[in-house]
Amino acid sequence: MSRERRFADRRAGGRVLAEQLGRYAGRPDVVVLGLPRGGMPVAAEVAHALGTPLDVFVVRKLGVPGHEELAMGAIASGDVRVLNHDVLQAVGVPEHELDGVTARELETLEARERAYRGDRDPIELRGRTVILVDDGLATGATMRAAISALKGLGVAEIVVAVPTAPRETCDALRPEVDEVVCARTPERFTAVGLWYQDFAPVSDEQVSELLRGEL
Repeated sequence: MSRERRFADRRAGGRVLAEQLGRYAGRPDVVVLGLPRGGMPVAAEVAHALGTPLDVFVVRKLGVPGHEELAMGAIASGDVRVLNHDVLQAVGVPEHELDGVTARELETLEARERAYRGDRDPIELRGRTVILVDDGLATGATMRAAISALKGLGVAEIVVAVPTAPRETCDALRPEVDEVVCARTPERFTAVGLWYQDFAPVSDEQVSELLRGEL
C-alpha cells in the first residue's frame, strides 16, 4: 500500500470526494447526509465545497435475537423501519420479538439524534437529491440499510459517495441507487481505516459541532 494513496484524515478524504461531486454544487434540491460517526467529517467537507445543507442520518440495524450479526431490518432517522422479509421468514422471528428489538434500537437511535441535533429539526428530505456520505465502505451493509430507509422517505435521487471502498462493493451498490461515487478503489482494500493516516474515532460531540458548523 503506497503512502501517497492514503488520505491524511477524513476531512482530506471529503475534499477529494467533493472534487468528484462538483456537478451537484449550488443545486437547491441537494442535501448532504453523513452517516455517524465517521461519515460526518467527510460529509461536512462535501457540503461546504458544494454549498449544500448538511445533516446526519442515523441508522440502526435490527439484529435477529441470538444472531445479532444477521440483519432482519433497520430503522433510521425520519421514523423509518425497513424489514428484510426473506430473513424474517427464514428464521421465524415472532412479531413480538421484532417489535421488542425495534423498540430497543429506536431508543438508542433517538438518544443519538438528541445528542447530535439537540432541539434542531432534521432537514426535510422528500423530493430532494440526497448525497449519502460515509468515510468508506467494506461490505456496504450499513449503507444498504440507509439506502432502504431513504427510499421510504420519498427522496428524488440517492447518490452514495465515499472516499474509499473496494471496487466490487461500489459496483454492487450501483443498481440500488442513482449514482455511486467512490473516489479511490484500492485493489487490496482490507479495511477502511488503513486508507487514512489519521483514523481517530469521531465523538458524538464532534458530530454535533459539525452540524452546528463549529468544526
